[in-house]
Amino acid sequence: MLRGELSGWIRIRAGQVWSALVKTYNDFDRHNYMTYAAALAFIFLMSLFPLLIFLASLFAYIPIPNLFEQTLEIMAKIVPADAMGVVRGVLKDVLHTNPKLLSFSIAGAIFAASGGFSALIGLLNIANDVPEGRPYWKTRLIAFGLTLLTGLMVVLVLVVTVLGPGFGTWLAGRFAIAGLFAGLWPYIRWVLIAGFTVLSVEAIYFLAPNAKQYFRDQIPGAVIAVSSWIVASWGLGWYVRYVAHYNQTFGALGAVVGLMMWFYITGLALMLGAEINAELLHSRGLQLPEKKRAEPTTLPSQVSPPARKSA
Repeated sequence: MLRGELSGWIRIRAGQVWSALVKTYNDFDRHNYMTYAAALAFIFLMSLFPLLIFLASLFAYIPIPNLFEQTLEIMAKIVPADAMGVVRGVLKDVLHTNPKLLSFSIAGAIFAASGGFSALIGLLNIANDVPEGRPYWKTRLIAFGLTLLTGLMVVLVLVVTVLGPGFGTWLAGRFAIAGLFAGLWPYIRWVLIAGFTVLSVEAIYFLAPNAKQYFRDQIPGAVIAVSSWIVASWGLGWYVRYVAHYNQTFGALGAVVGLMMWFYITGLALMLGAEINAELLHSRGLQLPEKKRAEPTTLPSQVSPPARKSA
């Protein structure tokens, strides 16, 4: 009896997952996500350097040496090499030639960096099939908060990374912990890094759109988004290094094109995860309610003319 019920439950869930995947594939064309991802890539590019300036300001108050440089080292493992060279060059010019920039306005840097999250909010509304009913100031504050949240998650990831593979050995020797932990620590470290990254994306999916939803329902899409982003980033790096040769086609702009391509696949990965989350709910017959309903607008042609007075 239990085996039959379990088998039936598995078939139902498998059917729901398959239906969600098929609808996600169809919605990528219906919602024109490929074009939206291109626009998002441009906005991400404009937001990247303010975000890095904000992180450089934040790391100045953390007593860990070379923390910002280690941030760039982590980026270098994902971003194509030529594109990373552009990032380092621009940051070197900005931070070294304008030392007062960081003290000028950290809030201004966060506000500029939040532009990418502000654009992402609109696309997540499309993925969740909800209109934007919140006022502009509120969505901008949400984007501002998501920027701060992302910065916090980056700090947590870096703290785990800075501890390094040797931390397990040090901890085992200092506190007489079994050597098994020392051997497992390098893997635990990367699991923690992946976990914080997934948690960041999950928080974006939960907080950004104008839809009431459960935090746990964002897990499948967040895992898929991060996994596909990592694989696609590695594939892009291989493609740029061995196949594309953007420098031969675009000359000095080749590295910038590579960076834009990385932002493009980042946008596609985020939209893929959000769309899968929405379709998984739809496959269960659920529709996300809106947090704030949009106010209906009345066109002038819809206004009834005043009634004429009888003579």
